[in-house]
Amino acid sequence: MDVSAACSGFMYALLTAAQFVRNGVSQNALVLGAEVMSRTVDESDKKTYPLFGDGAGAALLQPVNEHLGGSTGLISYTLGSEGDLNALCIPAGGSREPLTYAAIEQGRQFLRMDGRAVFKWAVRIVVDSSNDVLEAAGLKPSDVDLVILHQANIRIIDAAVSHFGIARDKVFVNLDKFGNTSAASIPMALDDANQRGLIQRGDIVLLCGFGAGLSWGTALLRW
Repeated sequence: MDVSAACSGFMYALLTAAQFVRNGVSQNALVLGAEVMSRTVDESDKKTYPLFGDGAGAALLQPVNEHLGGSTGLISYTLGSEGDLNALCIPAGGSREPLTYAAIEQGRQFLRMDGRAVFKWAVRIVVDSSNDVLEAAGLKPSDVDLVILHQANIRIIDAAVSHFGIARDKVFVNLDKFGNTSAASIPMALDDANQRGLIQRGDIVLLCGFGAGLSWGTALLRW
């Protein structure tokens, strides 16, 4: 199935797939996050265009093998959206505003972003949703071994981490390598961190996707 939630898309898909596995409906669930942002962003928009990149990442979900340690997997999560904040969207091409020649001439088929509004919202939602999943799990920020946020921009990541009160060296960033790849950013970062040996079995990992919609998905898992 196609889950269209942009920057939160991987988290929405991950948590949807997890229910199929947890309920015994599926033994294997492949979750893909893939974006071609170069076709979405207006190259003449010098404030937005340089921030984004193309990419894809995947995760395979399977039932926990109790003999290998049943405590691994998802611990807690939250999903949400605030549709009244029209700060990050593509104006034309949907049912509200079908794509026309006039809209194309105005560039309304491209991503539009109110950077200041998105920044304030993103910092707030990362902190609030992270605290929600930690509280649900009975854990503290200091219990988290690694944090992987949607790789939106470094200012958002730094501000959120500062307000969240977690050590900066626990926050993984590869934004400088790939840019903002929207739904692909979390699986790409998760794989990158794993390949570098930064995640060990039993580690508590916090994942948080946020963006267009405006929507978010945050989860706590034991690796």
